[in-house]
Amino acid sequence: MAKSKKERINVVYSTNPNFSYQEEEEEVQDTLSKNQQKLYVSIDKKQRAGKEVTLIEGFIGLEEDLKELGKVLKSKCGVGGTVKDGEIIIQGNFRDKIIELLKKEGYGVIRKGG
Repeated sequence: MAKSKKERINVVYSTNPNFSYQEEEEEVQDTLSKNQQKLYVSIDKKQRAGKEVTLIEGFIGLEEDLKELGKVLKSKCGVGGTVKDGEIIIQGNFRDKIIELLKKEGYGVIRKGG
């Protein structure tokens, strides 16, 4: 797959035929074990037309593992949701239920907000 132009750093235009672009390198970070994770669970309403969502932040690891955790939480709560920008978004106010589910799985959980 071709690299996108957005990954190029500090170049607008070059007339040098031998010029090579500097590109951002993505760090691949291994997933920490469950007992080393600190997940922050909160309720969010901002920019969501007043609807509540449960937000899980702080996961350190591979995107596939985050998506798998999101899939498990969505199925246990019986609602929809998404995983993007390193966050799991679950539709509705399921903060207490998600905290209990994550603690049973062995994750370190911190309740964020009121």
